[in-house]
Amino acid sequence: MNRYQNIPITKTVTGKRYYSNSKYPSVPLSVNDVYVITTDGDRLDLLAYYYYNDPSLWWIISISNDNLSQDSLYLSPGTQLRIPLNYADVLTAYNALNS
Repeated sequence: MNRYQNIPITKTVTGKRYYSNSKYPSVPLSVNDVYVITTDGDRLDLLAYYYYNDPSLWWIISISNDNLSQDSLYLSPGTQLRIPLNYADVLTAYNALNS
């Protein structure tokens, strides 16, 4: 899934093109959420592949965990993560915010 497919491309007066800022939805807690403690070698993209069958959805796990640095796929061992299993709802909310 290309999360930038619905983000408008803006053009400056000098002709430079760039994507507008993406808006991310809040991800409410759910009884279906999975909680894991990371081990050595865990990465957000690998967890997204395991739980969603799509490594490009790593950002859903990232935005669901305020304790994570938003600039890396790598995780420190021993970090508790919430993995929302309702990722289709998150994608719907993301697309609605960015249409």
